[in-house]
Amino acid sequence: MATRKGYINGSDLLLNIGDKAVGHCTSHKITYNIETKERAVKPLEGEPRSTNLWKEKVVVGLSISVSAEGLRFYKEAESGFEEIGANWGKGQAVRLTAYPRRLSANDKLAPYLEGNFVITSIEEDSPAQDDATYSVSLENSGMPDTYMGRGLTYRPITTDDGKKALVTDGGTIVTTDLV
Repeated sequence: MATRKGYINGSDLLLNIGDKAVGHCTSHKITYNIETKERAVKPLEGEPRSTNLWKEKVVVGLSISVSAEGLRFYKEAESGFEEIGANWGKGQAVRLTAYPRRLSANDKLAPYLEGNFVITSIEEDSPAQDDATYSVSLENSGMPDTYMGRGLTYRPITTDDGKKALVTDGGTIVTTDLV
């Protein structure tokens, strides 16, 4: 099994919508958002008014937005413009998974984002004498199963064949190289 070293190449991070990769994907972006509200209170009697100039921020919500761009392709075998558009037309949540590319057939890499997402928009761009492209935007529908801070706890184990490995709290063997 090959070892990953150095900077992460964007081509090694993949995105599935449904059970297929985003077709002919040129890029994708994941944005982790926090919704806050501010709280200001009146200063205590006898304190200067300047003590209430500082406001407390409170987290009132979390959300994740995902966008992807791809090239239109005849006879698309992956989740391309037509399939994503059909899912958008159903008006229902789809399963989204973001995960690292496998370096070998034996890799069982855990996703770093997985859950139900709603396709909020899909756009086609068809300029003259150039590649037709599409873009899609999604937002989480409820709490995802896996995201930064949830579902990515690793612990060392010894596999059945005696190799040391890391496994997620969900039971997915991540690698046999890092332990």
